[in-house]
Amino acid sequence: ELPGFYYDSEKNRYFRLLPGHNNYNPLTKESIQYKAMECKRLRLLEEEEKQKKKTTRAGLNSSMLLQKRQLGLLSSTSYCRLVHELKVNCMQRRKIEIHSPDSSVAGTNNFKIIVADVACERIFTVNDVEHGGCKYGIINLSGLGKESLTVEMYDNLYFTNRKVNSVCWASLTHPDSHLCLMGIAETPGCASLLPASLFSSTNPGDRPGMLCSFKISTAWSCAWCLNPQADNCFSTGLTRRVLVTNVVTGHRQTFGTSSDVLAQQFATQTPMLYNGCRSGEIFSIDVRQRNRKGQSWKAIRLFHDSAVTSIRLLEAEHYLMAADMAGKIKLWDLRAAKCVKQYKGHHNEYAILPLHINEEEGLLTAVGQDCYTRIWSLQDAHLLRTIPSPHPSSKDAIPSVVFSSRLGGSRGVPGLLMAVKQDLYHFSYN
Repeated sequence: ELPGFYYDSEKNRYFRLLPGHNNYNPLTKESIQYKAMECKRLRLLEEEEKQKKKTTRAGLNSSMLLQKRQLGLLSSTSYCRLVHELKVNCMQRRKIEIHSPDSSVAGTNNFKIIVADVACERIFTVNDVEHGGCKYGIINLSGLGKESLTVEMYDNLYFTNRKVNSVCWASLTHPDSHLCLMGIAETPGCASLLPASLFSSTNPGDRPGMLCSFKISTAWSCAWCLNPQADNCFSTGLTRRVLVTNVVTGHRQTFGTSSDVLAQQFATQTPMLYNGCRSGEIFSIDVRQRNRKGQSWKAIRLFHDSAVTSIRLLEAEHYLMAADMAGKIKLWDLRAAKCVKQYKGHHNEYAILPLHINEEEGLLTAVGQDCYTRIWSLQDAHLLRTIPSPHPSSKDAIPSVVFSSRLGGSRGVPGLLMAVKQDLYHFSYN
């Protein structure tokens, strides 16, 4: 890089950055970088459209893999990874039609967050609205069949004034019956627990009200506890503290921290809460203990070099996946407090972006700040595919994704759901 110059790769030479009218110059490093990224995105999209072959690599097909496996030329690990790579690279993008009982609702607001319930029958959506704040809705995935790609969206128009930072499904009366919302109303933050039945096509007069709502300092993250020893509890990650609330009794526990808590997840086998902080620290709390002054309540402690934006426990709960604002994704062995794998290629500088793990298929999915969706093999950290966004990359167009082996319930279709701008896409995985 030369000060005052920029390099044009097409013409293979340097040009001087000249000031324009009123000292305004449309040629900045950011605009040149954006133009290069946009050219790359369009080129990748064009390649995907032209791609008629089943794979992106020569010699990678199912019959060849099976033959090599039967001859003993491939280990089980290599075979699994290559099969996943084959299936991931066969995924084709198709747009989903969104229907709504209220015709003015569907396709009018940009998707910000989508979160699937445990059974992947519904996804909760947070949409940005033009006049500020967010609109919430639930999309029913039951219509996501092999023949048709249509979904039903139900909106609740009562809660449109809060910016949502974090959301999770909560199992209070039955699995995934409620939703925890963390956001900023005005200056103080707000934590709310809403019944999922608010978002339905039934008579508005029969709808239940909000279960609990309270003002707090700025909320960054939330998590619901499924362990019976800390039943009906949800946690809120705040500025320099963690708040654990029992929604039935109203009892609250506060744990002070030295940094903002940006990511949280409860373990299911033990009543442990894992927290990821802006300082890069990851620590666990046993929520059964009482917080006493002068007593350390942190159990496991791990450290990243940058702010931790997402943490995910693997099924056996011996391993924890964490992503940070330096774009690093690490797999930690909790028993040895040691990093055992790194997943390279993720891009992040300042955004709070989630990780999505599908252990059944052995895949890790993450969307980067550059708006590319990347899929890795969970076992050997191999990058299987990089999917460009259908829309030009920008801060307000970072896709939100859900990956499942059964979208729409137990007999649903496997694949990746991608919400970007006002559109919803399905990438079939079979």
